[in-house]
Amino acid sequence: MTTFLYARVSTSEQTLEHQLIQARQEGFEIEDCNVIADHGVSGVATRLCEREQGKRLFDLLRKGDTLVVRWLDRLGRNYDDVVGTIQAFMKKGVIIRTVINKFTFDGSTKDPMQKAVRDAHIGFMAAMAQAQAEGTKDAQKAGIALARASDPKAYRGRKPSFNRKQVEQVLAYASNGSMSDNEIAEAVGLQRLAVVRIKRDPANAERQLGRWGM
Repeated sequence: MTTFLYARVSTSEQTLEHQLIQARQEGFEIEDCNVIADHGVSGVATRLCEREQGKRLFDLLRKGDTLVVRWLDRLGRNYDDVVGTIQAFMKKGVIIRTVINKFTFDGSTKDPMQKAVRDAHIGFMAAMAQAQAEGTKDAQKAGIALARASDPKAYRGRKPSFNRKQVEQVLAYASNGSMSDNEIAEAVGLQRLAVVRIKRDPANAERQLGRWGM
């Protein structure tokens, strides 16, 4: 039986080291080799089973193992995805534990009242994760709208993480169809999420470059 830590690192403030230290400070014994992390991945746009290390996590976990996460939002920010993921893990006999508040979700629970409480906690925390993500997105939209109204010419949005050459390379590799998103990202020096966004909407990528004169 092995204890794993899964971390999703989506911003500079959510470092892997911070999540690991916090888990160990709360008493979780986790070896460095059992730390699994995805970097630069959106919990809203990308399901756990679609992430590079998330896929690996599904393969690694065995009956009797424990999966530690800082909070359920590290697994995802979509209600159905988070609930489905936890249910799949519990069905495999994996115990899920959170660093914050030390919740434990164990599929071996037999008592109907305990199961009801467990499932209610899972549903509530998954709903909170999605609500927080949607609230953040709404706040960002409001801020953008205010900035545009105040000075339409000055507002350009966030500077693109890619340049024109990288966009051209992504689209060229994508048209070939022989490389995965992860392989393209490594080849052009971008995060996988940036590659996905460029492939999904090349015109928007061009607009972003144009606004910044890139």
